[in-house]
Amino acid sequence: MPRPLVRIGTSDPTAVLHGLEAALAGGPALLPVAEGAPALPTPAPADVERRVALVVETSGSTGTGKRVALSSEALLAGAAAADAALGGPGGWVLALPTHYIAGLNVLTRSIAAGTTPSVVPPGHFDAEAFADAADRLVTGPAAPRRYTSLVPVQLARVFDDPRATAALARFDAVLVGGQATPLPLRERATTAGVRIVTTYGASETSGGCVYDGRPLGTVQTRLVDGELWLHGPMLAEGYLDDPSRTAATFVEDAGLRWYRTGDAATLDGDRVQVLGRLDDVVISGGEKVPLGLVERHVRELPGQDAAVVTRRDAGEWGEVPVVVTAVPIDLAVVRDHVGAVLGRAARPADVVVVDRVPMLPSGKPDRRAVLGLVADRRPRG
Repeated sequence: MPRPLVRIGTSDPTAVLHGLEAALAGGPALLPVAEGAPALPTPAPADVERRVALVVETSGSTGTGKRVALSSEALLAGAAAADAALGGPGGWVLALPTHYIAGLNVLTRSIAAGTTPSVVPPGHFDAEAFADAADRLVTGPAAPRRYTSLVPVQLARVFDDPRATAALARFDAVLVGGQATPLPLRERATTAGVRIVTTYGASETSGGCVYDGRPLGTVQTRLVDGELWLHGPMLAEGYLDDPSRTAATFVEDAGLRWYRTGDAATLDGDRVQVLGRLDDVVISGGEKVPLGLVERHVRELPGQDAAVVTRRDAGEWGEVPVVVTAVPIDLAVVRDHVGAVLGRAARPADVVVVDRVPMLPSGKPDRRAVLGLVADRRPRG
């Protein structure tokens, strides 16, 4: 028997919370959508399969639109595994949009713990508003711990505000995901006495399923031709009305169902290091250069924790990495730092300084907009 799919705006996180609570209990499935967000090419169906409790619309930072279908079992399995890894259930401060899986995870874990999240008002993230939400957070005997989930740019803003930093230091764990967390930001957390936990996951895995490089619970990992595959109880049902994409992304192998992440990674025992998207590679002077790895090292430089590395055509050289940043830095410094670690071909060809690096509402860089900023820029030096 099909299940009705209810579309809900996300300007009121409390309404999303109640809708998700009903969906997890067997009520109508939920489709949270940000007001004003561009519609996907095809309308969402009125009904979904009975197993589907939540549908998350996502296009990532570079891909095409898709609707990820998640079951109650997958969402709650992810929440239980996270609680076990973090030390037990607790109260959460919600600081992320609720049409993204990371924000929905905060709601799911609050529902599972029987706690009420303290909400940072939606919109432009403000450190003072975060501190206010932290002060309002109430925990209980059954869920005494304090948690929140942030993206790196939000964490940096918190550390720029003394009151918000002091509030964050009272949390048992601060999940940081959405993109790699720069080393200087991790060092600021250590200095401030803030326990951060770096997370990796996707809508297709009910959110973060790898914490500090280690898979949660029964999550399994493998590498196939350099691509990271994940298996576990948190996997999505697939993509709504897109059987070909579902079949290409969720594959059966050795009796198990795996999610092909599209990310390059290395495995050292049970430890995972994600290197970036498999398709986010340039060929420069005949050598393959992973832009995600270049970006990671650029962000190690002072003031560059929000820098983005993109590509630009370089004629006979193929393509070259280009740094886009809101904090001016000398190109020679960047080239020397990256070249010393990754080699000559990986050295960025240019630094483009902008007033503000384009961002998605999730706090991730808007890589399509970033690419447009450098498309017509000529190389220097």
